Amino acid sequence: MDSQTLTAHRAAATGVRMSVHSSKTLKVTMVTGQDLIAKAGSMIAYDGYVQFDGAPASLRRSAEEMVSGEGGKLMLARGDGDLYLADYGGDILVLHLNGEALSVNGATLLACDASLELAIEPVKGLAKLSGSGLTNLVVKGTGWVALVSRGIPMALDCAERETYVDPDALVAWTTGLEMKARRTIKASALIGRGSGEAFQIGFKGQGFVVVQPSEDTGDRFKIRG
Repeated sequence: MDSQTLTAHRAAATGVRMSVHSSKTLKVTMVTGQDLIAKAGSMIAYDGYVQFDGAPASLRRSAEEMVSGEGGKLMLARGDGDLYLADYGGDILVLHLNGEALSVNGATLLACDASLELAIEPVKGLAKLSGSGLTNLVVKGTGWVALVSRGIPMALDCAERETYVDPDALVAWTTGLEMKARRTIKASALIGRGSGEAFQIGFKGQGFVVVQPSEDTGDRFKIRG
């Protein structure tokens, strides 16, 4: 057996809580007392002693559904060892929050430290878009967050100039950014593939927006009646 080839594919020891292997696999260093919340079904391997349970009762059901879909589940992982997670071959982005808040677009959340707060909050500035308002998932506190992107993600600096994003390509953004909606005629209406309007979300201020190179058509925003 070619041991050199196998060695090249081994997950590296990084010494940090979360790291990414070959862009597609999340490695989480599990330590007793540092529990993890993750999408149910995302575990692909682990070593050491790791246990899995249902999401903690303190987690609001609405937050769980926004992450995992209607009727979906989150899981709580605890123990000592290395845990490996993935989400259908999506690219993974790891961030560390330091007393900060990140607005995450629904199903893009793969995992986060259980010490972080997951809350459903209204998306300010977009009330005219739906007539009743939009809500999104906000991750707050100090700890690690792993997001999934359908393709290699790109971070755009909104301080340099106003930035507009297709909501179907939106992964996450810094909270506190000024937001507004812009409606345009769909380009497809001009080339025979459809008709009607499309909208983009504008961001401005000190912060960033993360987008993916794919227009995921799943319902990411939630309408609150």
